[in-house]
Amino acid sequence: MEGLGSRRVSPLFRSGLIAAVAALVLDQASKLWLLNVFELGPRGTVRITPFFDLVLAWNTGISYGWFQDSGPVGQTILLAFKAAAVIVLGIWMARSGTRLAVIGLGLIIGGAIGNAIDRLAYGAVVDFALFHLEIGGKTYNWYVFNLADVAIVAGVAALLYDSFVTPDAAKTPR
Repeated sequence: MEGLGSRRVSPLFRSGLIAAVAALVLDQASKLWLLNVFELGPRGTVRITPFFDLVLAWNTGISYGWFQDSGPVGQTILLAFKAAAVIVLGIWMARSGTRLAVIGLGLIIGGAIGNAIDRLAYGAVVDFALFHLEIGGKTYNWYVFNLADVAIVAGVAALLYDSFVTPDAAKTPR
């Protein structure tokens, strides 16, 4: 009988772990650099291109700023929900049969953990990237986001693509 400690991690699962760690490290490194080295907060809005700015936004809600006024109890519920989601996604990742699904799930997990670290450390998620477009003298802004959000969206896109090209591959955990 093999113990839990002697079980080897499959190369497929390992690729998901690598994706999760990479997303987490890049997300946290970018936030720490922007906050502490670049000092984005005191700088205000920093124009990078005619359509992209760096701007510091503290998101106390969830996606697109929903539930921002939830208070400490709401923040605790959001963190508990996120922890449960990461566990479910980890189980799904361990049971997935394609590299694309495993990497997609790893990206989602890494992004979710990155934003959860922000909530624990700052009480809000650090968002900083802003795309905008000016048409006819009017400016249209996208939501302010971070690299964890990019990882989550890329992971979801990978799962969707995998579900279309591989029958029954990423639809549900087994």
